Amino acid sequence: MKKLAVIIFLSSISLMLIGMVLVMSASSAYSEAKFDDVFHLFNSHLFKVGIGIILMIGFAMVPYEIYKNISKPAVFVVAALLLWVLFAGSNLKGAGRWINLGFFSFQPAEAAKLILVMHLAVLIEKKGMMIREYKSGFLYLFIWVILISGLIIMQPNLSNGILLVVISLAVLYVGGARPKHIMISSVLSFLTAGAAVMAFRHSRERILNFSKSLSDGNGVIYQVNQAVLSLGSGGIFGTGLGNSRQSNFFLPEAYGDFIFAILGEELGFLGSILVTVLFILIFCCGILIAKRTKDVFGQMLAFGITFTVVTYFLVNVGVTTGLLPTTGLPLPFISYGGTSIIFLCISVGILLNIALVQSRLESVPEPIVPLHPETSGAAG
Repeated sequence: MKKLAVIIFLSSISLMLIGMVLVMSASSAYSEAKFDDVFHLFNSHLFKVGIGIILMIGFAMVPYEIYKNISKPAVFVVAALLLWVLFAGSNLKGAGRWINLGFFSFQPAEAAKLILVMHLAVLIEKKGMMIREYKSGFLYLFIWVILISGLIIMQPNLSNGILLVVISLAVLYVGGARPKHIMISSVLSFLTAGAAVMAFRHSRERILNFSKSLSDGNGVIYQVNQAVLSLGSGGIFGTGLGNSRQSNFFLPEAYGDFIFAILGEELGFLGSILVTVLFILIFCCGILIAKRTKDVFGQMLAFGITFTVVTYFLVNVGVTTGLLPTTGLPLPFISYGGTSIIFLCISVGILLNIALVQSRLESVPEPIVPLHPETSGAAG
């Protein structure tokens, strides 16, 4: 288990180092134009990555069992924050709500992803086989999913809200929920999400533009066109670090949601494969940790964290390559950001602690019990 923890830690650090280089390259032109400082966004990102690494190491030392006692208060606090920003939070780019603290902006939706997975893990362990019953088990857990994801969708932050439902249903399925309950909830969630998408102008335009591009074969989304052009221009080996042309105001959000395109342009196909392999390592090691963990809470928490990281990676790559509608979701560990990378590091720290705790348990030898203890005294 220690080896799995080391692989996850090194893979995460490697991705963040790659991200820092790419953020520097992709944000320099924008930083110079807006802030008259080439390093403005890079310095901000570097500070947040440093905080994230410290938190990752710190949470790796905190016994994960304590989260059983705080998951319910934590989910209520997150719900309260989501409700508060719904009315008083600052809106960013038409989607998502933030708490602006002046020196730092905080997005409660990022915290909600971890807290909800944590609370579902507690409830799955507590309910046991009752999760297979709809009213007394599954429905009680799914109400929490509806509450948190619903508040996120109403911000509106549809992409995060919808993905949270997907991740939660995956955790519930692995936790023992019946497939028919998962299917019914999936269909109802899909219909509700579809209605929500069409209700908000910015998301409706994204879906309609994406559908039009599929039907007529023309790329009507400028940002995606530029991202695909950036990916293709990198070839096998890339143009070299700092040599991206698309980051010079051709590709919007080059240092954020579409940084995978800059990765493909500067580091080429081989660089993209390297990053993909690192995420595969995190996924495989995370699943093995979940499988080898002895308690249900640890199993579900490890699986939920691992599945969340990989799901966001796949969605971001799908958007960058034009396979999915534009969502505005960052590339884990790599995209410029604050709340996202901090809570991602906290999540990985918890995953590392699960592995380390289980490693200590495996190293403790089991007591030798005599086959016939009643005869052991007589034999002496």
